[in-house]
Amino acid sequence: MMRRMRDRLNTYIAYSIGCAVVWAVLLTAVAAGATTATLHVILLVFAGWVIGWISATIARFVYPPPRSRRPRSRKLEI
Repeated sequence: MMRRMRDRLNTYIAYSIGCAVVWAVLLTAVAAGATTATLHVILLVFAGWVIGWISATIARFVYPPPRSRRPRSRKLEI
């Protein structure tokens, strides 16, 4: 049961949800106590991160992982 939970949480979706939570906390904290200039810089960094996340998500969809290579079994003919 623990293995299934670990496998389920060890996914790109779990990574994305975790990043969204961290960014939400960070943006809330900065918006509450920082100057507008600092908030602007943090929002630019966030926008850059979103662009990178979107491109990685597209790449994961367009270029799936390669198939595993198994050695061919040889049939010996006599």
